[in-house]
Amino acid sequence: MRWLLGIVIGVLAAAMIYLGTAAHSLSELASAARAGDGARVLQHTNVKALNHSLTDQIVRAYLERIGTKRTVGPLEKTLITTYGATIADAMVAKMLTADRLAQMLKIGKLEGAADLPSLSGIPTLADLDTGLSMLGRLHFIQPVLLGIRVSDSSAPDAYAAINLHFEDFGWKLSGIELPKAVVRTLAANLPVR
Repeated sequence: MRWLLGIVIGVLAAAMIYLGTAAHSLSELASAARAGDGARVLQHTNVKALNHSLTDQIVRAYLERIGTKRTVGPLEKTLITTYGATIADAMVAKMLTADRLAQMLKIGKLEGAADLPSLSGIPTLADLDTGLSMLGRLHFIQPVLLGIRVSDSSAPDAYAAINLHFEDFGWKLSGIELPKAVVRTLAANLPVR
């Protein structure tokens, strides 16, 4: 019976450490966002994974936009995914500078510059309560990947979240799920054939 109690205590301790490290990393990221400190935000970010996350969302929105007007064949879909991802990747790279990323996370806006549209309506990370109420916003995607809803609403069109990935003995920002309207605005900047 003691071994069962030991296992239960061990599992509870592991769960507390797991969630505690995620909460600490989220708190550090939110603190950097509140301060507008782009360098600190980048320290808590996997820029390559974040870039990939945003690029995928933009290309999917672009394909949806084209798909409403006509049927997109498999070959065309492959070409759009490849070519569109290249263009979207360049756009996202401009968004993910230290200052612009910090601005997005702090005030929920991105002022248009250098071929970027002006964006607003991005829920801010700076306003997120990183205490115990965060548990109600948390969802497990994989054991090393957590999603945290940052939007007030969980309605599909307004939903926004960040993804934290466990790496290098800590959790890093690896994805931002933008509200659909924001993604559509970004996809509208991709060229239409």
